[in-house]
Amino acid sequence: MTEATSATPAPDALAGVLADAPFVRLVATDDGDALAAAGLLARALRATGTPFQARVDPDPVPGDIDDGVAVAVGVDRGPHAIHGDGRPASAAAFAVARALGVEPDPVVALAGVVAAGSIPGADGSSDALDAAERAGRVERRPGVALPVSGDRADDGTADAPSRAEALAASTLVSTRYSGDPEAARDALAPLALPGDLDDDDRRRFASLVAVDAVDGDDASERAASAVERALRPYATDGPFETVGGYADVLGALAREAPGTGVALALASDPTPSLRTAALDAWRRHGLAAHRALADATVGRYDGCVVARMDASEAVLPTVARLVRDFRSPEPVAVAVDETAGRLAAAATDSIGLGDACRTAAGEVGGDGWGTPDRGGIAVTTDATEADGTDVTAALAALREAI
Repeated sequence: MTEATSATPAPDALAGVLADAPFVRLVATDDGDALAAAGLLARALRATGTPFQARVDPDPVPGDIDDGVAVAVGVDRGPHAIHGDGRPASAAAFAVARALGVEPDPVVALAGVVAAGSIPGADGSSDALDAAERAGRVERRPGVALPVSGDRADDGTADAPSRAEALAASTLVSTRYSGDPEAARDALAPLALPGDLDDDDRRRFASLVAVDAVDGDDASERAASAVERALRPYATDGPFETVGGYADVLGALAREAPGTGVALALASDPTPSLRTAALDAWRRHGLAAHRALADATVGRYDGCVVARMDASEAVLPTVARLVRDFRSPEPVAVAVDETAGRLAAAATDSIGLGDACRTAAGEVGGDGWGTPDRGGIAVTTDATEADGTDVTAALAALREAI
């Protein structure tokens, strides 16, 4: 099945379908944008009294529901898909929620926009930004987009990550100290940042991160633009310190702990225990992704860069995105775990990458999935040889396809 089988309905049209539905099943792709979008739709359905179910799946296939409606979120599949149509899915979901007569949470929408690789106010998200600014819920300021303020003593005694730990775990940046809290602490030490930062402190912090993101021997030219998402963040009154930090948490949860991610996206006022669980999963995921990349063997080919590593299934897509954004001079990055028989790919543009992964996987008897700008391939354990031959063959087929 391909990733493009339907046209996205206009907000009013989809809202009409949802308003009349006795039950709605939301199936979101495993990324922060789709998770935020599903949360916005689910909250709107709850507000209008419509029963629903929401879950995350790397390859959503909305099945038929007796007396109900299935909506694929984040991918163009099925008659009621909401994939953004040139804008983040969360921006589209914000419009659908409004068409249902509900005032959606603009901070959730903006977090989804950042998770999609955009910036608040761009790509169809101006309404969400306007709503957030009118309500006094966001404020642009200097600094780095982290989910926590890091204003506790940097000694590891509290539950929330310290500033150094948060910086090391963030997947909005890639630096020499990413994945290593001790190295991040050493990098921050010369700045002598106080617990409560003023604007000058935040500027010095942001300058350090900006320079370190582009200064490494492995940094690509694209790194200079990619790091902008992490700088001059929008502070917010949401469950996390900044919109960008919220986005980073959603992106990690969509892969590392999707159940927690759905709970967070649906919660208008997350409990302290849910927030802690979300931060723990985010920190674990970010550190693992950066460490896997640090230990990877990276090679450049015509059209793509391939990073070979040992990594968990959840981490591979994040590593592929990090390579694409900060390491790859080519338009496609691929993270491969040959022992596990899996790969994840990320592209700078919508090139039909998910369909390419499906085609390549089919040539070796594996499974492929994805969206126009990202995808994955898995070869079953029984079919995977010890030397990773089958996933290597799938990689070769994918390189041919792109």
